[in-house]
Amino acid sequence: MDRKYYSVSGSVLKNIAYITMFIDHFFAIVFNAYIEAGVSEGLDMSKADGIYDTGRAIGRISFVIFAFVIAEGFIHTHNMRNYLLRLGLFAFISEIPFDLAFYGEVFYKDKQNIYFTLYLGVLALCLIKKFEGEIFLQINGVILCCVAAAVLNTDYMFMGVLLIVAFYVGRRSFNYRFVLGGIALYFGIVMVYVVRYWGRGIGVKRYMELGISELYGLFAFCFIYFYSGKKGRQLPKACYYLFYPLHLLFLYKLKLVLFG
Repeated sequence: MDRKYYSVSGSVLKNIAYITMFIDHFFAIVFNAYIEAGVSEGLDMSKADGIYDTGRAIGRISFVIFAFVIAEGFIHTHNMRNYLLRLGLFAFISEIPFDLAFYGEVFYKDKQNIYFTLYLGVLALCLIKKFEGEIFLQINGVILCCVAAAVLNTDYMFMGVLLIVAFYVGRRSFNYRFVLGGIALYFGIVMVYVVRYWGRGIGVKRYMELGISELYGLFAFCFIYFYSGKKGRQLPKACYYLFYPLHLLFLYKLKLVLFG
């Protein structure tokens, strides 16, 4: 089918990603605080946990779309250096809002925000392009970025890097992107859990079960399938980049107002 009949533009995909991300973070930050506050007041935990899990499941869609949009942005950008600089700049700008929102600290050194993951994903793509035709160097470049994501403990860690790479490598076909993206999504997150919980006596079966929870992100392909390949009506770039740190600050302040 000719892509001119597909109706979802890049701007629409971004809007879906930001909306689902906001839902995800609302439940992770505000609703989670509500659950913690309600534990001593006889809150129906099974019902609350079900609502929480639903909200987080919806949020799984967001990163898959962001990874897709990032790969598309790399394909079409005319200045890779500026692309990396913007991601790196907002990685540092977003770190304090991220730490406050999720950990209640101005500086939490053990976890880094999603912009670091996106930066490393784009860096991996730069290395793939730089060493085109040299598969050994390409693979090692991707591994290096994955190791950096693991060492820094970025959000989604190396799964995020692998998903961005999968969307780029499979760029010539939706089916390739779906298969490679699904593999990166599932096995990437399983390996993230292995690294995170290694030595805690968690069996292989449990790791596989944890990985399944991330597969809600596959619903993102329902939107990606109809991607038209066009940008659509875009807001200024600063609006997209600033939404992440600003919405985290908003949710942090909302949590403080409601639950102290």
